[in-house]
Amino acid sequence: MKLQAKYKTDEAIGTLFGITKQAVHQLRNKYGIPPVADKHEARNAEIARSHAGGTKGTEIAREFKISVSQAYRIIRGDRPHSGNVQGRRPGGR
Repeated sequence: MKLQAKYKTDEAIGTLFGITKQAVHQLRNKYGIPPVADKHEARNAEIARSHAGGTKGTEIAREFKISVSQAYRIIRGDRPHSGNVQGRRPGGR
């Protein structure tokens, strides 16, 4: 938890220990350590304000260095889902 406060992302923590961000994610899950709360909250609010002010999603994506689809998910207020993707069974079959 102290590492999360200082380094903020799984990627930064992984770099510190020479492991991948996926490995950090797996360790967090194994030991029940939650991810950093919404680390993009301020950015997402800025994106929403920019879009409300008339900036196109494609321009927002370029400015914030995110994909166009991610920009529109943020604009619509979609939240990342957990669990299975709708229509898929566990195990990806």
